[in-house]
Amino acid sequence: MRPPSPTPDTTGPVDVGTWLRTRTSGSADWPAEAVLDAKGEHRVSVVLPARNEEATVGEIAGLIRRDLQERLPLVDELLVIDSRSTDATARVAAAAGARVVHQDTVLPELGPMTGKGEALWKALAVTTGDLVVFVDADLRNFGTHFITGLLGPLLADPAVAYVKGCYERPLAEEGQVRPHGGGRVTELVARPLINLHWPALAGFIQPLAGEYAGRRDALERVPFVTGYGVELGLLIDLLHLVGLDAMAQVDLGVRVHSNQPVDALGRMACQIMLTAWSRLEREGRAVAAEPPGERLLQFVHLGEQREIRISDVGVRERPPLVTVPGYRRPSARWRAR
Repeated sequence: MRPPSPTPDTTGPVDVGTWLRTRTSGSADWPAEAVLDAKGEHRVSVVLPARNEEATVGEIAGLIRRDLQERLPLVDELLVIDSRSTDATARVAAAAGARVVHQDTVLPELGPMTGKGEALWKALAVTTGDLVVFVDADLRNFGTHFITGLLGPLLADPAVAYVKGCYERPLAEEGQVRPHGGGRVTELVARPLINLHWPALAGFIQPLAGEYAGRRDALERVPFVTGYGVELGLLIDLLHLVGLDAMAQVDLGVRVHSNQPVDALGRMACQIMLTAWSRLEREGRAVAAEPPGERLLQFVHLGEQREIRISDVGVRERPPLVTVPGYRRPSARWRAR
């Protein structure tokens, strides 16, 4: 997938067309050897957030270990942050060569929260790299070009603070594969919200992508929504922190993973909408007479039966790590080892 050729239209105060041309590249533009040559004194951490991903986490971790640690010394730290898995995720990841940390053992004095963003925030707290790469652990077609592609812009340009992956997302449904059918929450929820309220971010092809990389100095200065709104929250908060020109995206080709059922996508969509609302309130652009609801009532079909299901979709968040008393910045921590 190559980025579209936009017309030179200015969306809001930012020319998104210019940003697309200057800040979008492909993974082939960043071969592994060239990325290694540009690494210099940087320390690279790769994080795989995982919850019950025993089927895929081992292969992903094993490829990173073999190609980017043993063959090329690019990745200094490979961490699987285990988000309360009930299967063999932790054992499989450790056997593949990853360091495994259980999220509830990190900063336990703060108490537990749930959700993907919680795992990412806890991982950031215990990794040691000044460049941190996040990759979802459910990918079925992972290649190490995901890592090298995301690192490339950060190493090539010190002005870039955050890099987002983009790709084609096929949808497998009832024995049929639609090459461009994935990303339903992106197209129906996230993209409209972005274009309505944060048009500077409209050029991100996959704003909810789980594959991204950033400089620790930026990531530790923004809050992390603990649930599925984490990716949208990071985009918006980093836009305010570092500006659009410090953000980039890399085309990683095709991303294949297990597609979620519609009811799960509904819960995800609710958390993304609540995340957007929280940012609008914080920016002083929305005022509510009362807070939005945090329960989602759904009608779920179980065979011929229809069942009412109520879910808590409330959005919580962790504060910027630099504001947390128990957080030790890693520069001294890893050098002491």
